[in-house]
Amino acid sequence: MTKQSFGQRVVKDFKKNKVLYLMVSPVVLFYILFHYMPMYGVLMAFQNFRPAHGIMGSDWVGFDHFIRFFQGPFFWRLMRNTFVLNVQLLIFGFPAPIILAILLNEVRNNKFKRTVQTITYMPFFISTMVVVGIIFDFTLSTGVINDIIVFFGGSRRNLMADPNLFRPIYVTSIIWQTIGWNSIVFLAALAGIDAEQHEAAMIDGAGRFRRIWSVTIPGILPTIVIMLILRMGSMMSIGFEQIILMYSPATFETADVISTYVYRVGLLQGNFSFATAINLFNTLMNFALIISANAISRRVNETSLW
Repeated sequence: MTKQSFGQRVVKDFKKNKVLYLMVSPVVLFYILFHYMPMYGVLMAFQNFRPAHGIMGSDWVGFDHFIRFFQGPFFWRLMRNTFVLNVQLLIFGFPAPIILAILLNEVRNNKFKRTVQTITYMPFFISTMVVVGIIFDFTLSTGVINDIIVFFGGSRRNLMADPNLFRPIYVTSIIWQTIGWNSIVFLAALAGIDAEQHEAAMIDGAGRFRRIWSVTIPGILPTIVIMLILRMGSMMSIGFEQIILMYSPATFETADVISTYVYRVGLLQGNFSFATAINLFNTLMNFALIISANAISRRVNETSLW
């Protein structure tokens, strides 16, 4: 039997599974066109980019933009705000869908269960613009939240203008919008737990909470770990759409993050090279975090992405 070359094996496999290759080709094409081909634009971080000259014709400046960012007046504020917001989302937002999935898994009334699932899924499909509009309406001095505050003896104020309240409002809105959708993967993991384990625990006299602690949580722990590793890969990134619609100069001190600063510097001020350098630094930070989280997870509980 002659040994086939790599190219021959690829051609043979394509002929055998051509339908599967055709199915996956749009996804592969999408990533090539919109994720890999634009990566050459990273070169702008090391140039004094001029659109008229193009990337290859612009002057090289090395690490000047990175040094300028590190020594700039907003570096520590941006790092602090980005990190604190992501830590709060990790502490309060990451466990929320897990808890919801476990609670739904314990519900025996299927009609009630489906109703709760539908209600919690719906906010995910509401556009960010509408969500922010709802937040502003609720937090106005004449909004429903201030009505509740006044009912309990407080005074009216514009809550969105208070920098100390920006983070709680943002984190709460993100949890409300994503808790149902993010619980889907954990519900799927719960469905894969062998029912015999629960039956054995019941025979041993374990109550509902004990079964959750000893059977349910260990059963979905690998899924939790994988999702946590993926979450760590975006610790220094936070979706700027909602923040940029919510914040104002009055709340910059606690609301301004790296992505919003990149938007202002790159698109509003036209400093493309400086914005690219900042975003590249942010990407490298996320890359280091996901590599570290994966290595720690593999060492601690032998569960990892690779």
